[in-house]
Amino acid sequence: MKLQTRYTDISELLAIKDMPSTAAKPQLLLFNDKLADNFSIKHDSEFLAKLLSGSTIDNAVAPVALGYSGHQFGHFSPRLGDGRAHLLGAITDKDGTLWDLQLKGAGATVFSRGGDGRCAIGPAVREYIMSEALHALGIATTRCLAVVTTGETVYRNPPRPGAVVTRLAKSHIRVGSFQYLATQGDIEGLEKLVDYAICCHFPEINSTDEKRYIDFLTAVQDKQIELIVSWMRVGFIHGVMNTDNTLISGETIDYGPCAMMNNFDFDTVFSSIDHQGRYAFGNQPTIANWNCARLAESLLLLFKDEKQALTDLSAVINSFSTRFNDAFNFMWQKKLGLESLEEDDHILVSELLTLMKQHKLDYTNTFNLLTESLQSPVTIPANIKEWYKKWFLRTSTQSYKTMRAVNPAVIPRNHNIEMIIGEYENSGKSASLEAFLKVISNPYIYKAENTHWYEPPKEGDANYQTFCGT
Repeated sequence: MKLQTRYTDISELLAIKDMPSTAAKPQLLLFNDKLADNFSIKHDSEFLAKLLSGSTIDNAVAPVALGYSGHQFGHFSPRLGDGRAHLLGAITDKDGTLWDLQLKGAGATVFSRGGDGRCAIGPAVREYIMSEALHALGIATTRCLAVVTTGETVYRNPPRPGAVVTRLAKSHIRVGSFQYLATQGDIEGLEKLVDYAICCHFPEINSTDEKRYIDFLTAVQDKQIELIVSWMRVGFIHGVMNTDNTLISGETIDYGPCAMMNNFDFDTVFSSIDHQGRYAFGNQPTIANWNCARLAESLLLLFKDEKQALTDLSAVINSFSTRFNDAFNFMWQKKLGLESLEEDDHILVSELLTLMKQHKLDYTNTFNLLTESLQSPVTIPANIKEWYKKWFLRTSTQSYKTMRAVNPAVIPRNHNIEMIIGEYENSGKSASLEAFLKVISNPYIYKAENTHWYEPPKEGDANYQTFCGT
């Protein structure tokens, strides 16, 4: 595993050298062998436990903590940064693509603001499961290479076993990274960061001068639209869409307060700290638009003519609604197996969602049922039978194939995640994880024998809450 230095030549503010803390007794708990193979990483438990806990460091590359700002629930924090994450460096996959190799939970950094920089085993296991589940669902995401237990206690409420997550990402460049350099007045660093982000994620952009920044904002916005539509297709709620959790690459990052929606409702919120529903399921497009506007504000410093820049950047931000709606409508077209969208099809979608909310129907299982009804006899719930008749007339011989490709049979349901986390917290191992990972690795294949993984919680999820992993 050959590490490369990254980000240190952009700005001295962006990547600050910072050493992880050693772990008392590191042990490899979870290891993503399939992902590791893409980087030619051998499964050497003892070596990996030390390296991926921060206890052994590659002397050729200095670990860094990344600086960034963030609008957290709408309130701006000018200096956040990696409070419990250390970037060991970058590694190359078999296709020659660079990926950040980052440890989360390996101790305090210069950005910790009094925190201990540690991670408990529960959030570590959650990130491993959720990131792999979203990857299997075809959604852009950071990946989890490993979870290492530290042999130490993390003092939360209540105290928990400690762990370190190894995250792989195409980059950790966030909207908050641009905000940080803009806030610090580092124009040269800001220019370099734009060029670096384009090189990494948008090499198709070949424009020059100020048009390059407009094209960059447009490309980032399109990635955010693609991501949010993907989330909403499967019922994923991120829970904390702050600008510091918005990657320029359009990958999902930070699986702390995330959750999956069971009964359909645009107002669904699970995060314990989202008291106003800012990041509710149905608000995610609006917040993505808002976050892109914050990126535009940061880029404003790179223009000579501020008035013209405001016009050009605003035009991109104001195009979000149209571009999102086009992608969103296309998503519904696929979920319902329609060959094309007709003028009144928005009514067909709206009627179904109204009925689903009114009768508290499960989002995933309803669309799975509709999908399977095109191939074999199923019992259609009485409260959507009339709607079903109208919809069925719009289907074709291709509808099943189209719907099966976008409507998952299984999702990483919250109660199953909590069960597995509980097993790890209580005994340090799980009897359920292997079977669960096998099922969610093929989420679009429906198998009757997996029914117990498909079902929502019997007691409902009205009182279910997720928490920030700190």
